[in-house]
Parts: sequence; C-alpha cells; structure tokens
Amino acid sequence: MFLDTLLARNPALADAAAELHRSGAIPPDTYVMDLDAVEANAALLAAEAERLGLTLWFVVKQFGRNPELIKAIARHIPKFAAIDPPEARVLHEAGARAGNLGHLVQIPHRRLPELLAWRPEAVTVFDLANARAVSEAARELGFVQDVLIRLEGAPGAVYPGQEGGVPLDALDAFAAEAERLGGIRIAGVTAFPCVLCDPQDGTPRATADFELALKARELLAERGHSNLKLSAPSATSMASLPLLASLGATHGEPGHALTGTTPQHAVDPGQPETPAYVYVTEVAHTLADGRPAVYGGGFYPRAGIKEALLPRTGARLTVLDSPAENIDYYRLLEASPEARAGDTALLAFRTQIFVTRSNVAVVAGLSTGSPRLTGLYDALGRPHDVRGLPLEVLGVPHPEVTA
Repeated sequence: MFLDTLLARNPALADAAAELHRSGAIPPDTYVMDLDAVEANAALLAAEAERLGLTLWFVVKQFGRNPELIKAIARHIPKFAAIDPPEARVLHEAGARAGNLGHLVQIPHRRLPELLAWRPEAVTVFDLANARAVSEAARELGFVQDVLIRLEGAPGAVYPGQEGGVPLDALDAFAAEAERLGGIRIAGVTAFPCVLCDPQDGTPRATADFELALKARELLAERGHSNLKLSAPSATSMASLPLLASLGATHGEPGHALTGTTPQHAVDPGQPETPAYVYVTEVAHTLADGRPAVYGGGFYPRAGIKEALLPRTGARLTVLDSPAENIDYYRLLEASPEARAGDTALLAFRTQIFVTRSNVAVVAGLSTGSPRLTGLYDALGRPHDVRGLPLEVLGVPHPEVTA
C-alpha cells in the first residue's frame, strides 16, 4: 500500500531496516520506526494546527505505544488521546499529558481514580452510567471533571466492536441528567469516525457523524453550555486539518499522520508527512508450486498490502490475499525463482501494531546520516535489551537506496 511512497520519500529507512535484519540485529516480524521522521511529522502537524486555531491530542496505538516515539511527539503535541487504560498508562509514564481519556474504550470504573488523578483535559463518556461513575470518582478526588459526550454513530457509519454513545434524539434528556451530577461538567462532544478518506483519491471528507456532532454541540449551547469542544477524530492529518477548522471542530486526534501512513499517502507521495515505518520479515520456506511464505505476526486485515520488496535481488513480489479470520503464521507471495529461505522482505502498509505480536525497532539519526538502533520493543511498548547500537557496527555506514 505504501511501498512506492516509502521508497520515494524515505529510502534510507528501507535500507537501514534491511541491514538490521540481514545482520541479525532484529528478527522477522519487526516494524522499524524512523524516530526523526515521526518527530518531524509531529512538529509539522502542531504548527499547522496552531495556525488554524485547533488543538491536537495525539494517538499512538498504530505504532505500538512506544515510549521513545511518545516522548518525541510530546515535545510538539503535549497531550494525548488514549484508547484504553493500558495505553494511557504508557503515555503517562513516558511524560505525555492526558488530553482525552475514554476516547474509544470507556474507562473501567475501578481504574477511574488512578486516571482521573492525572487531571485529564477531558474524559469521554458513552452513557449516563459512565457519566455517573466519572462524577463520583472526581468528587472523591475533590474536583470537577470536564467530559465529552460521545454521540451514537450515524446508521451504517459505526465500526463493529465500537458501538456506543448517546443518540442525538436522547441528548437533551442525557444532558438534563448529567447537569445534576456534581463531579462533572459538560465540556463538549465527540463522535467516531468524523472524517474518512475517499477510497479512490484519498481526499478527506466529513462523515455523517461529524454532522451529528455539530448538531449536538448546537443543542448543548441552547441549553446554556459555552466554550464547547468538538473533537473530530479519524484521518487527522495535514490534509484534513483545514477541513476540521472550516467545519468548526476544536480538536483533532492525529495517529497515522505521525507515521506518514494515511490513506492519502498511498496515492500521493507528495503529502507533507514523511513515511516513518517499514515492516521487516523474511522468507521462511517455499511451497512446491514456487510460492514463498514469509513469517507473519504483524499483518493487519485492513492493511491493503500489495507488494513485498526482496532487497537481495530487488524483486518486488505480489502479496497474496489471506482470509482475515486466519492466524497469520505466514503470508504467501507470488511464485518466484528469485526468493530463497532467509531472504529479507520489506513491506509498507497501514497497520495497528498494538493488535499484532510484532517487535518494534526504533532508529534515530537517519535524517543526519548517522543512524543508530536506539531500542527494540514489543507491540505494547515494553523494551527488549538492545539499545544505542550505531548502525555502523551493523555494517550500515551510509544507507543508500536498495530499489
């Protein structure tokens, strides 16, 4: 999906990743992250949001809740939107500040005292039961917590497994009850997804959920609430920030824009954000009909994978489809006499690393020509014991284009 864009915009990352695997420094099923590019993307997004009068809360699930990357992003976008409490804890421990908690996954009631003690800017609630729980926990801690009301998605716009929220026609009654709770203040609304990219050309467009959120904010304003936030998550990027501002959003929640892997990057290599990761695996064996099998573990059903690059020969082989319901022990490539067991394979596609069993390797210094492997982690951000190795030690004095 992103291989052409990666090789055009960040070939040094592809070369460094291939050499890290060839040398044995990283195993197959590893995402290699360009720390410099991630930080540059964060700085770019932060400057554009400030120009447009928007606030950003960054999201990290797509790159594995990695503490090194979190620290780099937080230098430019200080606050985060956490998907769930384990992610929030990693972000908090890395020094980022809580922006929006309960963003996609409601905070379990027994975790509320811990997370609210961080004084998040907002907590998203899906229903009255969670509003009451947040109010009670905040009162016990001695303050009033701002909350965002999550709107129930428009028909046909809700992803399976992400159901929930207050129906627009029930918002007035919900607000009347929430206003009686002493530990919370209605601070705004949110919905998901508010923006999606056109599948043909990648152009970001507002969804019906965005319209629901706008109507909900208007209703709350009529009830006397002021300075209301409207967070419009999904597909937040340099391309969509002007859209958010023009439609009246106050907050965006960039995720894939931080790694240069939005749907627009698949069709337009000229997008401002730099591609910042590549997936590394290797050929495990070859079937009798000549199809190579590469090690799996990091493939994501919605990835849109098209090709794999074999740096040893420069061959680019089609990645064959695989049923989403199957475990990805391996992934098959098209038959090729050029592939052999042990070959490095590079792929670039849209992922959510936190739901894989992959490793994450962080490389710093690519932008200055002095790359070094600064850390190796699991998919949830827990470190392995490889840190601070200059790539010169691994035989990569000057990364060059492999293909």
